Amino acid sequence: MKHLISISIGMILLSACSSSKITYPETAKGNVIDTYFGVQVKDPYRWLENDTSAATADWVKAENKVTYDYLSKIPFRTGLKKRLSELTNYQRYTSLFKKNGQYFFYKNNGLQNQSVLYRQKSLTDKPEVLLDPNTLSTDGTVALASIAFSKDGKYLGYCIARSGSDWNEIFVMDVETKKLLSDHIRWSKSSGISWQDNGFYYSAFETPEAGKEYSTKNEYEKVYYHTVGQAQADDKVIYEDKQHALRECYARVTDDEKYLFISITETTTGNGLLMKDLSKPTGEFVELTPGFDSDNSVVDDVDGKIYILTNWKAPKQRLMEVDPSKPNRENWKEIIPESENVLEGVSIIGGKILTQYMKDARHLLYGYDLTGKKIYEVQLPGLGTLSELSGDKNDNEAFYSFTSYTYPPTIYRFDADKNTSAVFHKDEVSFRPEDYVSEQVFYTGKDGTKIPLSITYKKGMIKNGENPLMLYGYGGFNISMNPSFSVSRIPFLENGGIYVVANIRGGGEYGEAWHLAGTKMHKQNVFDDFISAAEYLIREKYTSAKKLAIDGGSNGGLLIGACMTQRPELFAVAVPEVGVLDMLRYHKFTIGWSWTSDYGNSEESKEMFEYLKGYSPLHNVKAGVKYPATFVMTGDHDDRVVPAHSFKFAATLQAANDGTNPTLIRIDSKAGHGAGKPIGKIIDAQTDMWAFVMYNLGMKPLFK
Repeated sequence: MKHLISISIGMILLSACSSSKITYPETAKGNVIDTYFGVQVKDPYRWLENDTSAATADWVKAENKVTYDYLSKIPFRTGLKKRLSELTNYQRYTSLFKKNGQYFFYKNNGLQNQSVLYRQKSLTDKPEVLLDPNTLSTDGTVALASIAFSKDGKYLGYCIARSGSDWNEIFVMDVETKKLLSDHIRWSKSSGISWQDNGFYYSAFETPEAGKEYSTKNEYEKVYYHTVGQAQADDKVIYEDKQHALRECYARVTDDEKYLFISITETTTGNGLLMKDLSKPTGEFVELTPGFDSDNSVVDDVDGKIYILTNWKAPKQRLMEVDPSKPNRENWKEIIPESENVLEGVSIIGGKILTQYMKDARHLLYGYDLTGKKIYEVQLPGLGTLSELSGDKNDNEAFYSFTSYTYPPTIYRFDADKNTSAVFHKDEVSFRPEDYVSEQVFYTGKDGTKIPLSITYKKGMIKNGENPLMLYGYGGFNISMNPSFSVSRIPFLENGGIYVVANIRGGGEYGEAWHLAGTKMHKQNVFDDFISAAEYLIREKYTSAKKLAIDGGSNGGLLIGACMTQRPELFAVAVPEVGVLDMLRYHKFTIGWSWTSDYGNSEESKEMFEYLKGYSPLHNVKAGVKYPATFVMTGDHDDRVVPAHSFKFAATLQAANDGTNPTLIRIDSKAGHGAGKPIGKIIDAQTDMWAFVMYNLGMKPLFK
């Protein structure tokens, strides 16, 4: 690949079409040309990939000024923010988990930027604060990424993320005294920590080049062991692969600290699994799963046997038992076979196997004995999503959370022996579920595939083709869109909006086959499914093209970018959030190389290059087209999907759009891909997004 680079950077103002009344910054064009298999591809905004340059900073400032000037003129924006703040201001709890006889949970009093970790010795004792991440920064931009207690409960290891970055720093606290110890580990990335004895395992990369921490490609990750009290420089390398730079590795120790497992991945699909018996100090790692042909997750070890959830020869997953003395995969014993529904999760609680299944994107929960015999079904509150199931293999007490589109998150206490659930805590939201309807329908995709669609609206809605509607989708990486509750949607629903989620291919709703049907040379299926959902909603008179908005984040941002460039006339508003929008270069930044199992790589073959270029949002913007009103959203510290994707797409769209509809980009400061974002920033972002959407759908919401 050849690069011809000549950049002249300057900022002048360009008047847009008089009908839009928006003056955009004109983004300087450089003469950058890449050659793929003899085909030249221009990349005039390559300079925006340099996220630390003064020129990029000036561009960000100029774009944000245009965006906020536009938003400030929306008459109901202030009232919308007030309403969203009121709705968000309620006490939110996570499900409880136990450690050494004590209970732990997270709680947010309402408008706290970060949720606080509490502990209590019994369910009747008054909870006390163990760790408050709000004290770690003045603006709430430092978040807890993960925590892990040592086996004896003496230490709490915790990972923090700053400004939304995927980079984690690890610290250690003495649980009894709440004293922070000297331990400090950097350049770990979403690996978490796993304790053994007086230390823990973690994964980390080498220190990145200064100034390129949030964009440079991440290579040669290693697993380390850290002893409490020692410096990071003295940590012992437990596993590394010097032959393969683009692999990730994560360590996990079983609760009894007998076995260490290392999961190795090349992409987001499939993992190799190594095992080491920690009772044998000189023992070697044993390979459990060769290659990357299946996803394998260790559940636990019980009575000398190891349980593994896998999709090996079972696209909808099954549970296998492994004898450590005969660990080769050919010797595994099937405990719970594959069924018609996806076996999404397994926990061993109170000597029973609790299995979480997914049917049409909704959850079911069953109990089995350790031989795989079904003994009961857990009666969940309705059709919705179960999460945060936690318990111990030797304790009948467990907790879980349940929610749906109209059912605020509720915590249940579960007795695994009696198969009984009781409400432990219910979030008190200013919302009347009985005033709303959430229904599931199935529509037919372009190629005849039946696809589920969840539709939520206020009772009394009339299907007259005039309702404002938001269609949301993701469609990738085996990730399922299960029912969820969000207060940010309530103002839209209150004012007659319809909220719809399409469970399109590429996700995990129907197992690995559903996922693979939306990957690589089949990726167009994802966009076709989403477009078919829009056409169905219009045909059934839920809405019309002039009242239809679409939204998606990350891989969902790619979805929105592809659909709005393929069918611009079908949508009134488009919101690509933190999207993967440059499909020819995505793999060159941070961890992007690991997404090739879903996307393919523009450099691997001429056929793959042509396919990617054929739908890449950045490369399919055409001059003079009337694109939907577009609100691109990103964060300046996003080191998962680097903001250059959004920068280049917004600049290209502003230059090409016919000027009828606004094309704006909102660039959040000290914010990343979304995880750990402070409540204040969440409210601000949701206010701006929904204000833009409702304004451009012609809505005139009323707020007190």
